[in-house]
Amino acid sequence: MGRFRDALAAPGLSAIAEFKRRSPSAGDIRPGADPADIAPQYAAAGAAAISVLVDERFAGSVDDLRAARAATDTPLLAKGFFTEEEQLRELREAGADAALLILRDLDDDRTLALMRRAGELGLDTLVEAHDEDELRRAEALGAPIVGVNARDLSTFAIDRGTQLRLVSSAPRDRIVVAESAISTRAQGAAAELAGADAILVGSALMRAPDPGAMLAELLSRPLVKVCGLTRQEDVDAAVEAGADLCGFILVDASPRRAEAVLDVPPEVLSVAVFVGEAEDAGADLVQVHEAEAGRVRGRDAVLLREGEQVARVLDLPWEEEDPQHLDRAAATGGRIVLAGRLGPDNVADAVRAVRPWAVDAASRLEREAGVKDHAKVRAFVAAAR
Repeated sequence: MGRFRDALAAPGLSAIAEFKRRSPSAGDIRPGADPADIAPQYAAAGAAAISVLVDERFAGSVDDLRAARAATDTPLLAKGFFTEEEQLRELREAGADAALLILRDLDDDRTLALMRRAGELGLDTLVEAHDEDELRRAEALGAPIVGVNARDLSTFAIDRGTQLRLVSSAPRDRIVVAESAISTRAQGAAAELAGADAILVGSALMRAPDPGAMLAELLSRPLVKVCGLTRQEDVDAAVEAGADLCGFILVDASPRRAEAVLDVPPEVLSVAVFVGEAEDAGADLVQVHEAEAGRVRGRDAVLLREGEQVARVLDLPWEEEDPQHLDRAAATGGRIVLAGRLGPDNVADAVRAVRPWAVDAASRLEREAGVKDHAKVRAFVAAAR
């Protein structure tokens, strides 16, 4: 296992931060950018690896790889359209730890030959797929690191739904990288919950005034969920405040019952909340609480994606206190969504005590049941993040 693969195999969601000046689809992105300046910013912000475009169509060259190598010890992925073994040798000599192999441009024999030569040179390979057939080819070829690109390289169209479906169907014994179309924490989390070990982010970072700061923001946790939303104006306010998840309680007995899952922009995830059994409500995720006799809902819940549990929701007992709530949550493994009368005044302390994957608030952000106080929503999101 090489340095690149080792870095992506670390626990949690990793990021490959990309350096590029332009793209054929978007044109100029950051003309004149210097990899010797950007690469250390990415490394300091927590990038597991750095991708460097070395193709002239992206205003890149192998000299950019050399400059990045001189500026950082972080593993480097060379990105371009490589078809010959000699190209791999040049990349390795320039400081690459891994090279991209695009299955759209390579048949199986050529891919295997390049993977074999890369191994001899000490290079890892990221084998990129764009559809189901290519994903199955990558699996059959034994590619240890598989990239799933949301962008169609023929039309440049983005299809995040297909990307997430392919990520979720990728073999679990491989390292899976979700590439392209990620610009928010929620989009990165969607890839993570689908099964991605890492995300590759390029254009969004290179367009940002401070690429390192944006990368740190994308990787930061906890995510923030505003729940009990019943009005579109409150959804819009939560999104504007920076919420990552919007929750809709579809339970008749709840004072915060929503008629349906309301419109949520693609940069944010929607969560439908049920008690007992879930239904298809068209949300990105489903939260299911246990049914409990005499109460609106049970204490804790599970967060589901496509019917599969991806996190646990730890809450207070209904209408009761629990002095050990934070201690219990902190001792629980896996992804934790922390709830339980959180608000702007106590969420920061709760985050420090538990280090949850996400935090969840509803009642303490309201003017009245089901109606959000927008100032409280803004204050909660700011304190949580």
